[in-house]
Amino acid sequence: MEHAQHIIDATQDIFSSMIMLEVTAGEPFVRNNDKLINSISGIIGLAGPTKGMLAIHMANAAALAVTSAFLGMEVEEIDDDVRDAIGELANMLAGNMKSVLDPGGSDIKLSMPSAVYGEDYSVDCLAGAQSVTVPFTFDGLGFLVELQLRTDG
Repeated sequence: MEHAQHIIDATQDIFSSMIMLEVTAGEPFVRNNDKLINSISGIIGLAGPTKGMLAIHMANAAALAVTSAFLGMEVEEIDDDVRDAIGELANMLAGNMKSVLDPGGSDIKLSMPSAVYGEDYSVDCLAGAQSVTVPFTFDGLGFLVELQLRTDG
């Protein structure tokens, strides 16, 4: 699955250097548009000749643990701090993937990070996009990093 190793390398690097958490990658797969339950997703859109999105999907417990580690303080509910932290993680991952996909730095444009959360929701992207999702675990918790791409032309 194309780009899976780039996702693994970027995620492990960002988590170990920025959040001081070691994460373990699982087997990459293609995620159906299955519903996400009691979760939060940080999403970055990609535009230009290569279109798509990078998303990080975390169950609430994982998002609280990651945000607490990121901020160095206990976070107990999904609030603006959590939404900002998960959006910023997506932003860092997308920036890393952009450097792989667009070494010159001028073809792919990244959107502002957004966060979607709730008890039961779906995240869809472009029809016909190639997709890869990598599961990660840390401290008994898990999350997904998903990349969907479609190149026009």
